[in-house]
Amino acid sequence: MTSAQTAKPLFSYRKYWAHRFGTAPFLPMSRAEMEALGWDSCDIILVTGDAYIDHPSFGMAIVGRLLEAQGFRVGIIAQPDWKNTQAFKQLGKPNLFFGVTAGNMDSMVNRYTSDRRLRHNDSYTPHGEGGRRPDRAVIVYAQRCREAFPQTPIVIGGIEASLRRIAHFDYWSDKIRRSILLDSKADLLLYGNAERALVEVACRIAKKGVSQDFSEIRGLAILRDATPEGWTEAHAEDLDGDEGVHVKGENVVVRLPAYEQVVAEPEAYARASRVLHKESNPGNARPLAQRHGDKDIWLTAPPIPLTTPEMDAVYGLPYARAPHPSYEGAKIPAWEMIRHSVTIMRGCFGGCSFCSITEHEGRIIQSRSQDSILKEIEDIRDKTEGFTGIVSDIGGPTANMYRMACKDKKTESVCRKLSCVFPDICKNLNASHDSLIELYQKARAIKGVKKVMVASGVRYDLAVKSPAYVRELVTHHVGGYLKIAPEHTEDGPLSKMMKPGIGAYDKFKALFDKAAREAGKEYYLIPYFIAAHPGTSDEDMMNLALWLKRNNYRADQVQTFLPSPMALATAMYHSGFNPLKPVRHGASEPVSAVKGLRQRRLHKAFLRYHDPENWPMLREALKNMGRADLIGPGKKHLVPPWQPAGFEPKGRAPAPKNPRGNSKPRKFLTKGVLSA
Repeated sequence: MTSAQTAKPLFSYRKYWAHRFGTAPFLPMSRAEMEALGWDSCDIILVTGDAYIDHPSFGMAIVGRLLEAQGFRVGIIAQPDWKNTQAFKQLGKPNLFFGVTAGNMDSMVNRYTSDRRLRHNDSYTPHGEGGRRPDRAVIVYAQRCREAFPQTPIVIGGIEASLRRIAHFDYWSDKIRRSILLDSKADLLLYGNAERALVEVACRIAKKGVSQDFSEIRGLAILRDATPEGWTEAHAEDLDGDEGVHVKGENVVVRLPAYEQVVAEPEAYARASRVLHKESNPGNARPLAQRHGDKDIWLTAPPIPLTTPEMDAVYGLPYARAPHPSYEGAKIPAWEMIRHSVTIMRGCFGGCSFCSITEHEGRIIQSRSQDSILKEIEDIRDKTEGFTGIVSDIGGPTANMYRMACKDKKTESVCRKLSCVFPDICKNLNASHDSLIELYQKARAIKGVKKVMVASGVRYDLAVKSPAYVRELVTHHVGGYLKIAPEHTEDGPLSKMMKPGIGAYDKFKALFDKAAREAGKEYYLIPYFIAAHPGTSDEDMMNLALWLKRNNYRADQVQTFLPSPMALATAMYHSGFNPLKPVRHGASEPVSAVKGLRQRRLHKAFLRYHDPENWPMLREALKNMGRADLIGPGKKHLVPPWQPAGFEPKGRAPAPKNPRGNSKPRKFLTKGVLSA
């Protein structure tokens, strides 16, 4: 098994001959730009569903600049008109391959709400305009590339391809879809943070084309006719046996339940999801095989995480740190949000079952050095237009996992836990915040920097282990409020989310409030909650609503659970079984799923208990639940028995005015980026 120590260094490959053309100010999006650079063709053309912003917060910029650093001439086709092939021919035929991605977000999540309603805006498009990318963008773009240049290889990647690398439940069509490698008819699929695989694949295609064996490269999905000779199969598709984890030795592949089997048996889908997540540690994961008709989808082992020097080099590439000039200064909301922010790490070991970070970035934290981060802040100060001295965020998938890791590399290499912090923080986890505190102190000491904000979500169950971190955070890096995500208050849904109990939130709030008082600040916590998550009952949502009212919170926007491809919670939603526990015929733990539109709306209404539009629905539900005692005008009641003017049924007298207390409720937004 390849280890992190023996992985080939990312920047050690011999450069392609075209490196003599040097660095482009922006990767070209037109023939005129190519000619200005002295190019007669592109070696690689990247097609993306996002506007092209040359900044390391955008995956296509990282991919493009990394390939450029390897010596390839890279062109960008951003948000092409997919209705014909014309836009896909604008840079000519690439010498090596097309690289295709939907963009920074899954195209279906980007285009539709959790209620399957079409969104009318797109943060990754100039002026926030909606409709500039197709549904299932990777499939559509790959098809158009194939039509434009039939013999040119196609490599797909990014989060949409990554989360659809095996047979997966598609919420929007309410069915199991095949691996996107088959549906896109691409030659290769790169999953996860794919820098290592990308450079290796590009160099190999440059030497021998796409008709070769790529199976030694980690982080790939490829097609095979059958298991090669010399390999042993661990049969996880047999739901009457174990999950294949006990089969040891070299050249072992874990066979997942086939596409046809997971379509026919929801329990088989839950088994496949569990096994895939168990086989996600680069230190011990084996290749996975899943039959689709007469072909195998073969997933090589997960990629080896980047070292700190490699992370520094990737984030230190010569990005222009701006949108492409062709946008002529148009506002691109995603760019406006991150232009003065810094990514300090990747990955998340929280393992929340509803989240896709683990499936894409992995559980091992990949951190940049302090010098690299501080240098980027200086670049923001010196090179980014409109900088006023405020760094808007210093974080990543979470705010406070920087440099956290297993205390023992040997233990880490054999671990198969789905989370390092659930049900409790692992004793082997080094959860020290000292490096992060030091980074914060150095960042805010940079000349010209007035304040460094922390806008990424704080993992509060880790933060309570470091009162010094909470003091540092509150005293210097919070601007009025801080967002955290307890997600629920009840043990039933929390156990399916793999989130800590509400007691951890209470401990953090006590530390937060104490630090705010000592700093002389009036700061507030903004808690996020999810409605309709698998394992959530109507009673659970009622109790959450009562907690919100007791604590004087009113949610302006709420998040209803959205089953994203490949997430463990999605397996619960589709199959009705719990993949957090062993999945076997007759022994699988059942999980209730909130699927009906009426019940999903009810759960959402409980989060917005204060909205008069929801009161008739809530009154009816409370009566059906035998909790009519919660209908009344007092503080102990959840909803009043009357409707305000404009909401009363016809023929009834106007409702009395709503009595108001002295305490003014605080309003907050709950994950507005995915709010319905």
